[in-house]
Amino acid sequence: MRVISYLIAIAVAGIGFIFLVGYQGQIARLIIGVVLLLAAAAIAYLGHLASIPKKTTTTQKIDLSGDVSLEEFRCRSCNAPLSKDQIDVKAGAIFVECDHCGATYQVEEEPKW
Repeated sequence: MRVISYLIAIAVAGIGFIFLVGYQGQIARLIIGVVLLLAAAAIAYLGHLASIPKKTTTTQKIDLSGDVSLEEFRCRSCNAPLSKDQIDVKAGAIFVECDHCGATYQVEEEPKW
């Protein structure tokens, strides 16, 4: 995209330059040449802006079933307390990696009934 916009800007600037060189005292040619040079600069700038990658933010919302209460989360293997940094969500599943014992497992929600 950026290369195409630069090529178009060069073509428009070339035509504007031709109008400025062929000025010969005619104000209309001078105005058209300046406008074309400004348009070429704008096209090149917009092409540059379009090529800048945009930051994307992904937010995942989890709908919990039933009543939820806050409790300390502990490792299944060694019963060490887990922090939020040790919990990761991959493909919609919750995974835990314990720093103390090195255990890695998927957390499964047990039915409430």
